[in-house]
Amino acid sequence: MDEFNYMKKQVSDNRARRKAKYKSESKDRLKKIADKKIQTTMIGALDSIEKHIGFLFEDDELLKEKYEIVRQEILDRGNDQIRKLNNEFDQYDIEWLRYSLKLKVKGADRDE
Repeated sequence: MDEFNYMKKQVSDNRARRKAKYKSESKDRLKKIADKKIQTTMIGALDSIEKHIGFLFEDDELLKEKYEIVRQEILDRGNDQIRKLNNEFDQYDIEWLRYSLKLKVKGADRDE
């Protein structure tokens, strides 16, 4: 009976390890997704500025320098927010609820 209890404990321990690993991977996955979304927002905003008013500072060195300062501040603040968000995620227990699909199985006794 001791061998059975030992095996039962091993199964339980393995299950707990897998669950902890899954939660860690879920948190990492969410962090990567959030990072990418914030980065996309920053880069998209800069792209819009360059596309719509970039012509204003193409020939003006002073405006171009000011734009580079603004651009760097936007990127720095965005990266700071990414770090803060990742620190916030560390305060939570996160588990990805995967997609699931439930199929109805028709009984053999039904006429179709």
